[in-house]
Amino acid sequence: MTHHPANPHGAHLTIDLDAIIHNWRLLAARGEANGAACGGVVKANAYGTGIEKTGAALYQAGCRTFFVAHVSEGERLRRVAPEAVIYVLNGLPSGGAGAYQAASLRPVLGSIEEIGEWGDHVTQAGLSGEAAIHVDTGLNRLGLDPEAWSELAERIGQGDYGFMPTLLLTHLASSETLDTPQNAEQARLFAEMAELAPDIPASFCNSSAVFRDDLPKYSLMRPGYALYGGNPTPWTSNPMREVVRLQAPILQIRSIEAGERVGYNARWQAKRPTVLVTISLGYADGFPRLPPNPDTPVGEVLIGETLCPIVGRLSMDLMIIDATDAHPEHVQRGAIVTVIGGVLDIDHVGQMAGTIGYLMLTSLSPRYTRTYLGG
Repeated sequence: MTHHPANPHGAHLTIDLDAIIHNWRLLAARGEANGAACGGVVKANAYGTGIEKTGAALYQAGCRTFFVAHVSEGERLRRVAPEAVIYVLNGLPSGGAGAYQAASLRPVLGSIEEIGEWGDHVTQAGLSGEAAIHVDTGLNRLGLDPEAWSELAERIGQGDYGFMPTLLLTHLASSETLDTPQNAEQARLFAEMAELAPDIPASFCNSSAVFRDDLPKYSLMRPGYALYGGNPTPWTSNPMREVVRLQAPILQIRSIEAGERVGYNARWQAKRPTVLVTISLGYADGFPRLPPNPDTPVGEVLIGETLCPIVGRLSMDLMIIDATDAHPEHVQRGAIVTVIGGVLDIDHVGQMAGTIGYLMLTSLSPRYTRTYLGG
């Protein structure tokens, strides 16, 4: 039986920085075989793992190009990656060019208006104005459509806007899906758009695309989810190393009879004499409140080596588990329950909760006691 001495009443999150480094090097090796460098996506607080710790570990491991979503994330990353190239994916907000300049960040420009505003700013400030251009190939979210890019490409290449783009990128919509024609169509469109500006380095691959031989790698890959242990190849076994492990102590144990109800609104009813344990983790810690239906658990946990279902509605700070089948040795006050880790990998946890591993990672609570390994 395992106990954590620190923070005995809350959950404990372990983040393996060495595993993140291992995953980045694995991805980078696939890129090198195709002449592509490997960046790192560290938006959303490095997918919940901590942008300062994870960014520093990746930077020290040799990663030199990063992607964030907001200027505020770029400012945090800049403190630990002083010489890195940092692109901000969400584009240039109106009037925001000065903030990019102050932190030496590169906007990912996705509209004519953004390109014009950035060009005006860097021209007036006498800057070289490094920036990426975002083109849309089917996601219909951000970026220039093919027609707009075809009209702009030559002018930008001739310096009409006062800067030379340092990257051309697009976002794949379905790279983790093998049986869709969308990937080939996006690859075709991006190839045509890249040909209009052959001197601009290009970036096409996200985590799943890195592992697909049918998708081109171009100059720079930008994996995110795979760095943090998520499976980029859902069609086969996960090649990445586990990064996060979430555990919490048992607070209380009780026995109930068949027919008794559990949790808010009495949604779950025991079908047998049941041993219940309560742990210190709830929806305020990033877990969904409701199971799909009362008889389907929102997830499972490991008590010892036994998978045990979560029962009833989650509370804000607490989770109730049916521990009837667990070995009594492991059902004791203070014993550690594993919520994420081992067979409960992040993809499995997300699927059980009716969502995706990405959401589970980016929802990891700031109130967990955090332990970083390696790095």
